[in-house]
Amino acid sequence: MPESKKTRGQKKEWAKLLYTRENCLQREIAEKTGMSAVTINKWIKEGGWQKLKHSLLITRETQLSRLYMQLDELNTAILSREEGKRFADTKEADTISKLTNAIKTLENDASIADVVEVGKRLLNWLRPVSPEKAVEVARIVDDFIKSLLT
Repeated sequence: MPESKKTRGQKKEWAKLLYTRENCLQREIAEKTGMSAVTINKWIKEGGWQKLKHSLLITRETQLSRLYMQLDELNTAILSREEGKRFADTKEADTISKLTNAIKTLENDASIADVVEVGKRLLNWLRPVSPEKAVEVARIVDDFIKSLLT
């Protein structure tokens, strides 16, 4: 009996959750979902799940904290120099600029993890209300997240 697209879509969504959030191995995902390991591997590659998995591991707050520590360490090193030499050289100024731009971006833009979390909450709310719409919205959210990864 052929598998319906809805069932396949639900399995794909479950596989994605198992891979990105539960840290399951591909063979475990294949066993749990009833899909082949080849299919799971294809979904991971085509969907950019590896990048998504990594982006979910580092929260925006963690990344911001690391960037602030790097900026502080660089500024501390510059300020520890003898008087008259407490300024950034070209490489340091470039690094400071890049760090401050990265901080500004993280402070103002939603991270992929934020988008995934909001999408997940929306789908959890929508599923009991309208399962058919939830499947449709899940595809749209997935496409949006993929666009952010490229």
